[in-house]
Amino acid sequence: MLNLSERRVKDDIDTSSYKSFDKIENFEPRPSKKYKYFWLLLIPISFFIPWTQNIQTEGEVTALLPSERPQSIQSFIDGRIEKWYVSEGQEVNKGDTILKIAEVKPEYLDPNLIRRTESQVNAKRSGMGSYQSKIEALNNQYNALLSAKKFKLQEATNKLEQARLSVQIDSMEWNAAETNLDVAEARFDRIKALYEDGLKSKTEFETGQMKLQEAKAKRTAAYNKYLKSQNELINARIALQSIEADYNDKIAKNRSEKAEAASNLYSAEADLAKMENTLSNYELRSSFYFITAPQDGYITQASMTGIGENVKAGEKLITIMPKDYQLAANYYVNPVNLPLLEKGQEIRCIFDGWPAIVFSGWPGASHGTFSGEIVAIDNFSQPDGTYRILVAPSKEDVADYSWPDALRPGSGTRGIILLKDVPLWYEIWRRINGFPPDFYKKNTNQNSEKEK
Repeated sequence: MLNLSERRVKDDIDTSSYKSFDKIENFEPRPSKKYKYFWLLLIPISFFIPWTQNIQTEGEVTALLPSERPQSIQSFIDGRIEKWYVSEGQEVNKGDTILKIAEVKPEYLDPNLIRRTESQVNAKRSGMGSYQSKIEALNNQYNALLSAKKFKLQEATNKLEQARLSVQIDSMEWNAAETNLDVAEARFDRIKALYEDGLKSKTEFETGQMKLQEAKAKRTAAYNKYLKSQNELINARIALQSIEADYNDKIAKNRSEKAEAASNLYSAEADLAKMENTLSNYELRSSFYFITAPQDGYITQASMTGIGENVKAGEKLITIMPKDYQLAANYYVNPVNLPLLEKGQEIRCIFDGWPAIVFSGWPGASHGTFSGEIVAIDNFSQPDGTYRILVAPSKEDVADYSWPDALRPGSGTRGIILLKDVPLWYEIWRRINGFPPDFYKKNTNQNSEKEK
């Protein structure tokens, strides 16, 4: 009823007693038969509409290359923060100083540590020069000893030869004296016999006796001379051996001193190398006092704050985002879908903050999605059991190649990995039965022939 009048008759009349009121209140229009036929045709036909099978996943935006991703800067040494040179959000160039760290370890607190260590190195190097000079002097002494030994041995050898010749001469003289003595004795015996017979005078007898004594004296002198020459020969041999032993002892002593000097030199070289290594470590450590930017980028987050705060070696100080980077996206898929993926496979990307109208089964009808392709698939699973895939902007689709310029690493994203085109009824049947999507590979041979 229209209920236009201010006076109501509904309360005064029992409408249930009248069939006309019942028909008016429960009136429903009858559907037209042509609409029934339309739906009966539309529903079966829609089952044959093409449907693109897909895998939907979530992830985050990142950089394509590891060198272009956000990186943390750590301290190389233990220390305390002395001064900050940047602020969060500031743009820095490669080599710009970010902060300065001061020493906290007692062994490095000396401000003149490097200069004092350099003095020690120079002093040690000078000491090595004295060892080298000593070795050179010992080498010269060694050569002089060899020359002197050669000359002395030659001189002693000559004396030995002279003594040997003297022995031979004295031996011959002694033999001659023996012969003369025998002759003198025989002559004296004849003179003595003639003297006893009265045929020789006493004067001749005494003369013969005197000559006999002279022969005996000459024999004794020749024998003594022979013995003396033999002693000289023995002494010459002893002198030769003594000279050789004496010089061998001097040469051995020279070698021992030279070996000791060389050992001291090698020890000094080892100490010098150790000190130079220590000096290099000190110089290198001093370069760690200033934390610099490894590349052009932006300071995004400071993990340590304030002045005088202690830091440990390897502790994160600050995070820097590279200035130039190529966008990519990390997506995580279940192991059941991993065999369906391969490099170069197409994927539609939806980014947080960019509105999109998505028809997962009809990617051509979707709006606000961006084209990408799989460039890497991990060979190991994540802690949650999923596998990571890396997606970069697709270069085949020029219209969708450029992802939004305002997109930043870390933003959320959803991905629709496109698979095979199948009828809608098949997709409904597959999902009801829980079967995996159909998988197909691109025919690279046909593609290459088309390119030719």
